Amino acid sequence: MHIPVLLKEVIEGLNPQPNENYVDCTLSSGGHTKEILKRNGPNGKVLGIEIDKDIFEKTIKDERLVAVNDSYINLEKIIEENNFNNISGILLDVGMSSYHVDLSERGFSFNKDEPLIMTYGDGTTAEEIINEYTEEEIEKILREYGEEKFSRKIAKKICEERKIRRIKSTLQLVEIIKKIVPYSKIHPATRTFQALRIKANNELDNIEKVLPQALKALNKGGKLLVISFHSLEDRIVKNFMKNEGLEIITKKPIIPTEEEIITNPRSRSSKLRIAIKI
Repeated sequence: MHIPVLLKEVIEGLNPQPNENYVDCTLSSGGHTKEILKRNGPNGKVLGIEIDKDIFEKTIKDERLVAVNDSYINLEKIIEENNFNNISGILLDVGMSSYHVDLSERGFSFNKDEPLIMTYGDGTTAEEIINEYTEEEIEKILREYGEEKFSRKIAKKICEERKIRRIKSTLQLVEIIKKIVPYSKIHPATRTFQALRIKANNELDNIEKVLPQALKALNKGGKLLVISFHSLEDRIVKNFMKNEGLEIITKKPIIPTEEEIITNPRSRSSKLRIAIKI
């Protein structure tokens, strides 16, 4: 379902120890968690959190895994409800799962004709954003979350087209974008789809909400590892680690090797930062 990104680097950075407890805030199909469980036995546990119900139902099972179907923005509550204490490390991988692009049929891919949903769980759909937000609001979303230089023209064109008929599918939206954005190294719809996904799932706000909870939950000397996928996310993580006075292990983020990028092209933009709670 999902190839864990920077797996070797995460395990080396986390360095799981026997009988210690860890949290995987983005369990997905359990790639990172499986490797942690190999190393923190016989009594160490992992608390794994997965927001997507479909993914959660298919994820790994293990007697030392406490799996929870919820959002990591509720980390403090989840830890308390599961009486999960003495946490030596917390991993947060904020990239979307390959499942969402390949199998979810929720409109994450601009290469398929799917409904414009783009949510991991509940929330405002991309269709609602595109059809019901003002032109100014759409422009701001595309500019701030997608860093799209054609944001104003795209927003204007979207609002013109939706007057004729409601924009419901990915390919409808892609055709609108193609009228504005010229082809380059990346697909014309890449930045718009990124922006809509971030907005639909409140991704940047959620990172800002979970980081303080993670820091509070960690034991002294515990490690915080965060994998992000674009500059907006990475900036939030970098500033948090710096401003909260953590011991920063990665002065520059760890990026995937050429070999990993060849094996898993979606890892290309990933960045791993590691810090220790003092």
